[in-house]
Amino acid sequence: MPTVHRILYVSHAAEDESSGLLQAFAVARNNNATIKVLLVCPAVPEGFEEFGELCVKAMLERVRGEIASAQEKMKLPKDQIVLEIESDCGPRPAERVIRRVLSGGYDLVIKNVEGRTQRKGFKAIDMELLRKCPCPVWLCRPIERTHTEIRVAVAIDPECEEASTYDLAIRLLRWARVLADSCSGTLHVISCWDYDVDEYLRRHFPLSASEEELDEATEAARSRHRSKLDVLIRASGIGGDMQVHHVIAHPDNFIPLLIDEEELDLLVMGTVGRAGIPGFIMGNTAENILQKVSCSLLALKPSDFESPIKL
Repeated sequence: MPTVHRILYVSHAAEDESSGLLQAFAVARNNNATIKVLLVCPAVPEGFEEFGELCVKAMLERVRGEIASAQEKMKLPKDQIVLEIESDCGPRPAERVIRRVLSGGYDLVIKNVEGRTQRKGFKAIDMELLRKCPCPVWLCRPIERTHTEIRVAVAIDPECEEASTYDLAIRLLRWARVLADSCSGTLHVISCWDYDVDEYLRRHFPLSASEEELDEATEAARSRHRSKLDVLIRASGIGGDMQVHHVIAHPDNFIPLLIDEEELDLLVMGTVGRAGIPGFIMGNTAENILQKVSCSLLALKPSDFESPIKL
């Protein structure tokens, strides 16, 4: 796993924080990383400053209680993880978090999924972090399994035409491998390939080619795609127990279905930038996948990504 020294954990103190804190503590423990817990809350209306201070104080106390509970559940000595708590009140919470990342040099942002009663997808603040935060973002949903049973998956597109997308794919595999090793030990590698030309020709044009010849062409395309995937996995240097799900399917349909069928707990996936447009990181496929997944998510961006949010 790439070096993680500083984690920014984002809290709203509005819901049960246990799932996010447990996942944050596990990452911090495994990487000897420090954690800054940032309580993000709305701005206090003018004339209510004293009331606002009391509210923030109460929310901080609630967060401290959640932290103590999570440490006790994990049987973590209080001094094992270096942890600080701060509050930050004001408008545009996602932008404030991103500015903290930029000024503090954080390696990873972790937070609970916003509005966790919603079973699938991500809401406004989470989506803004996924689009604009320069460091990896880990969005947590409750995981009922013990850590040795947690199932980790990574979504990979081996069609890496640019250096930045190739580098991102390698990083995804390495992050996912280390996470899987610290959990169940099995890494699910998901890679979908599409052959719409074949389907289009079969449906709409009378061809002299036989079904057998078309099948052979489809198999050749599948084999080329799988070879690229295998080369990418070897280039990443990862090993260990892997289940490769290599299928002809649309990823925005197949990946969410596989997550539900295999009861996967954490998906590692990239959000790929469009060259020359800072802050534009997701196409329709990535957006569609994000709105359908039901598990925790670790999202990485290309190393050359530049956030549109500035200090």
